[in-house]
Formats: sequence, C-alpha cells, structure tokens
Amino acid sequence: MVPALVPLVRRSQSAAEILVSVLTFTVFTILDFLDAIFCVFYAYLDEFLEGSASQCHCHKREETGKNENVCDRENQLSETLYGRENIFRELGLLRLRRKSEQSIKSAGNLNSNRWSDCGCESCLSWMKNGDLKLHVAVQESSAGDSTENVVFFHGFMSSSSHWTETVFKHLSEPLKENYRLIAVDLLGFGRSPKPRDISYTLRDHLEMIEKSVIFPYNLKSFHLVAHSMGCVIALALAARYPESVKSLTLVAPPYFPSSVEGASLSALNKIAGKRLWPPLLFGAALMSWYEHLGRTVCFLVCRNHGLWESILRLLTRKRDLDFAIIDLTRHTHHSAWHTMHNVICGGAALIDDYLETISKHKIKFTIIQGDCDRVVPLECSYNIKRKVPDVDVLIVPNTDHTTVSISRKTEFTRDLEHIWLGEVGL
Repeated sequence: MVPALVPLVRRSQSAAEILVSVLTFTVFTILDFLDAIFCVFYAYLDEFLEGSASQCHCHKREETGKNENVCDRENQLSETLYGRENIFRELGLLRLRRKSEQSIKSAGNLNSNRWSDCGCESCLSWMKNGDLKLHVAVQESSAGDSTENVVFFHGFMSSSSHWTETVFKHLSEPLKENYRLIAVDLLGFGRSPKPRDISYTLRDHLEMIEKSVIFPYNLKSFHLVAHSMGCVIALALAARYPESVKSLTLVAPPYFPSSVEGASLSALNKIAGKRLWPPLLFGAALMSWYEHLGRTVCFLVCRNHGLWESILRLLTRKRDLDFAIIDLTRHTHHSAWHTMHNVICGGAALIDDYLETISKHKIKFTIIQGDCDRVVPLECSYNIKRKVPDVDVLIVPNTDHTTVSISRKTEFTRDLEHIWLGEVGL
C-alpha cells in the first residue's frame, strides 16, 4: 500500500515545485517591470525637483565602458551593481532613461539630502559639522588609563547601539578597569555622515574608520568585534593592520568562497536570492535586486520614520522603542544600496586575500554564530574554518542572526571577555 503511494507523493511534490517556480518567475518579472518604470520615473522627477537626473546602475556595464561580469577591484565596485538581470532592460525600456541622462547637469551639493531622504534634525545632524567624521560611542576604562582597546562594527541597517545596549552594559567590573570600548556608526548608518558623492566601497569605509577612530584615538593595538556586514569591514581592517590586531571576533560573517570572477553575484544569490518565502528573504531580494523599488520603500519608510515610530509607540504603549527598530531607518537609500553591493557582495571577491593575511600573521580569530541563522547560512562559518584551520568556531544553539548576541547579552559579553583574555574553552 505504502510503496504504491510513493509515485503519487513524488508527482505531488514535483507539481508543487513547478507551481512555486512559476509563481516566483511571475512575481519577479512583475518587479522587473515596475523597477524599470520607476527608473524612468525617478529620472524625470529628480531632474524636475533637483535640476539633475539621478545616476543609477540599470544599464549594462558595457555601456559605461566596463565589463559587467568583472568586479572593479581597482575602485572596489561590485559587479552586482550592473550585473543584475532585468528582462525589460534588454527590451530597451530604459532608452527614455538614457535620453534624460544626456541632459544631466551638476548635482550641486552632494552632501545635502535628497528630496526622497529624511530631512529631520536627527538624520541631518552630521551636516552641521564641516569635518565629516563617523559617530563613535566610547566607554572609557574606569582607571582612566586604558591598556586594551576594543573596536566594534555593527551589521547592515544597524548602528553602534547594537553594542552599547549589549556589551557595554554587561562588561564585567574587572575588565571595566582596563578596557576601552569603541563602537562605530559605520559610514551611511546611524548618526554618521551619509554623503551622496561616494560609492560606499570598502576603501571608503576604511578611510573613514581611520580618520574617525584609528588616528584620533592613536590605536596602536586593538581587538576587533563585528557582526554580519561589519565582519567584512573588520576583515579588511585586520588585513590592513595585522600587527595591531590582538584578536578578531566575527559574529555571523557572510563568506561565500568563489572565484574572483562571479564572486559578488554568487554572494548576492546566496544572501538575497529571488525567493518568495520566507518573507525576510523576499524582502532582502526586493531591496537588493531592485534599485528603484528599494528607493521607493526608503521614501515611504525611512523618510517618514518619525511618523511610523509615533504610530508604533501608540500601538505598543511604549515610550522608548527597541534600538533595533530605530536603527532600521537611520540610513539613506544611496548609503544602504551601495554598501550592500560594494561591501557585502563586492567584498566577496576580496575576503580570501584578507583571510590569507590574517592566517599568515596568526591573529587570534574566533567566529560566533547561531544555529538558526536564516540570514547568513552556517556554511559561511565552516567555509572560513576550511580556509583558516586555526579559527575557533562557536555555534550557539537556538539562536539566530540577531538573537545570538541580543537575547543572551551577559553570556555573549562573557564569551568576548574570554577571547580578549586569551582563555580557552568558550
């Protein structure tokens, strides 16, 4: 009886897979069309409101004189910026866009916010200071003479609050005497500058970190702790200052080994592949593949974050919202879009070189990840382990991409303290 049902079950599964494939293709074809329409729409609207059509990456890279399938290693521009497929681009729907771009004029002050970005005092506070530097949260040692420095980098669409609300508040008393904690709002996020005239490459992020942290605080030696996207930046910084890094701790690092050619597109498909389910991954695909639909979401949500926060406070009857909710909107579309592609995806073509440098200098290297992580697959941590056999990998049960640190603040902080002190057996 049961064996007779096997072919029926297989046919049902096959039919379900075909249905999902057809539905996925249909939905993303519609999104392709909408993104192409919004591409033309924003070009004319920007020209009308700002006097200049906005630059975008919807054309084939060959139209700019560059191969779209090769990462621009010299400028650290990701191949995913131009290599995202859109069938309506192939059909010539964007010719109207090109006609508009032929009349592009000077965009004026690219440090000013766009009409589609939030103009509240909180989001524009960085413009008041002519000397652009990152926002940095510092917890000095109680002794006043720090002997150890720890620098923290947050993940995508987050801020230094990820660390000030977790590790800073739960550091043990003995370490408070001799450890200075430095958490950074990365370029384009939180309270840090969000200029429009840069591409938010790894080089841009590193130069701002040097300008805002390494040089001003005269850091000759330091520990590095990073989460998710911040891991790519931490690896790049560690490779740049291998003699200064005392330990490197990465929480859920996105690492997808691949050849240099195609590495970025491979990372994009792994992290934000075109899937309808679960909703988190569909949202990641929408924001990562569709430049102009993503800008529309940012216009509706980020530009009006004050309104949404007020509604949420009313509904939850909470005066103070969780920091993670606040951080979600503290960026511009330009900063988030380019950081996603040039750091998370573009960094995939560079990480192997960083890992070789770290391994060569025998930097103490630890990875922490939750076993239920749906954002960054567990395979990423094990892939690094294969590349750098000396790395210590701690898999935390029943935690995901964020709860691995946020839901176990005290335990997570103790894990970090053991690493900094060089103790074995996390």
